[in-house]
Amino acid sequence: MNTLEAIAKRSSCRAYKAEQISDDQLEKILKAGNAAPVGMAKYNTIKISVIQNRELINKIDKEGMSFFAKQGIDMEHPLYNAPTFILFSGSDGPMSLCNISCVIENMIIEAAELGLGSCYIMGNVAAVKGNAEIEKAVGMPEGFELCAGLILGYPAEEPQSRELVTDKIPTEYFK
Repeated sequence: MNTLEAIAKRSSCRAYKAEQISDDQLEKILKAGNAAPVGMAKYNTIKISVIQNRELINKIDKEGMSFFAKQGIDMEHPLYNAPTFILFSGSDGPMSLCNISCVIENMIIEAAELGLGSCYIMGNVAAVKGNAEIEKAVGMPEGFELCAGLILGYPAEEPQSRELVTDKIPTEYFK
């Protein structure tokens, strides 16, 4: 599969099998993340916490359900029962989310290449941001704040490739 094929196969997966991803798959995904462009090569301003502990994932999922309910959104299991949840924290203010987004994009494309499902997560991150118990449980260093999340696993249904187009985002050319 080439890069564009992996991008075409990538989709936001919202239903997962219970089976955990392999250590080899996780390592490849983490390598892809570590290859992402980060402003001024400040990789030390990003912390990645890989959570595969079902009890901790369920606790974060429950916080997400409560968070969404307060906004009038009935969302059962906003982590979609994914077996792996990766939390990203940063210490570089607004640049952290920019850099982390690049890291996540690389990881999502590698996940598609490996036949895994993924979904970029923000709601559950907002739900637990500032929760000292969870921040401690995921090893977030002092001076860092939670920024984004990524769920991974085997998709319950095989994702379909889609046609890549250039008309979704308005584009102007200045030649």
